[in-house]
Amino acid sequence: MARSHLTLAALATAAVAGIDVRQTGPHGSIGSGDYDSARLLGAGGEQWIIRMPRSQRAEAQQSADLVAIRALSTGIRSRLTFSVPTYRGQAPIADTRAIVYDYLEGSPLHVGGVMAGTGLPSAVGAAIAAIHMLPTSFVTDAGLTSHTPFEAMRSSASVVDRAAATGLLPAALLERWEGAIQDSKLWQFQPTVINGSLEAESFLVDDSGVRAVLGWQDLQVGDPARDLAWVLGGPTPDSIDSVFEAYNASRDTSERSLRHRATLYHELDLARYLLHGTHTKSTEVVDDAIEMMSRLVDVIQQPDERPLVSGATEALDLEGVEDLLTATERRHG
Repeated sequence: MARSHLTLAALATAAVAGIDVRQTGPHGSIGSGDYDSARLLGAGGEQWIIRMPRSQRAEAQQSADLVAIRALSTGIRSRLTFSVPTYRGQAPIADTRAIVYDYLEGSPLHVGGVMAGTGLPSAVGAAIAAIHMLPTSFVTDAGLTSHTPFEAMRSSASVVDRAAATGLLPAALLERWEGAIQDSKLWQFQPTVINGSLEAESFLVDDSGVRAVLGWQDLQVGDPARDLAWVLGGPTPDSIDSVFEAYNASRDTSERSLRHRATLYHELDLARYLLHGTHTKSTEVVDDAIEMMSRLVDVIQQPDERPLVSGATEALDLEGVEDLLTATERRHG
């Protein structure tokens, strides 16, 4: 049962010593999603957010997120061009806990809103680059995960192997993905700090650009392409290009294989969706995944499409796949 914003406000007073809540209201989707949350206004104009997990999965994510944002010290945050959540306190309730954070300005970004010509694609690309330019030492010092290029490759190979084992993976996709995994040049990259679970809604934006980035539960050292995979769901090729161009300019890099790996990770979301369906024994999800994979096969078999290997001169235009994944998020998110 969802907790009301008044109940959450009462929890906030127990979580943060001296907090003086004068107004409270709902925050986010009421009665749905992974968390119950409320927006709080203090006597001096201060604003906070309180969140309480609604499932064990959400509890685990919140705990990991808390470890990460504590690792993001003042010095590390000063290197970023946007804000990240700041922890203020917590209060136990039942078998979980409610966490209070400072309120962050901005509205959640939507993939369809990353339009070329608006300035947002460039701002997003620069924000992702800022994360990747952070020193890796603070992640390892916090005891968080680090992955080598070989481990990144093996992780992708595992997804493909498990999807193939279902007997439902089209041969064309198996050949395409195995070709990418077996291309050693594709996996020659320098691991960086990555958020690890970026999606459009991770970004809070306004007319001035990116104001904040949320969701740090997968903070680690790993493949920077992972943080760019969601970009392939952009509304137009120009908007996708703008993100990558701003990213490359900010990092002063032109690693061609970065976009190919991002495309691979983006496509592998279909395989993960299939595996989710078989794991939960959901016929609806499995049938949906099969249909989407079939449509992806039609896309990649077009004469002007190129394989996901380091020798390909351009990243693929996967507009059909992007539409499929966006539709899946709406139906099953």
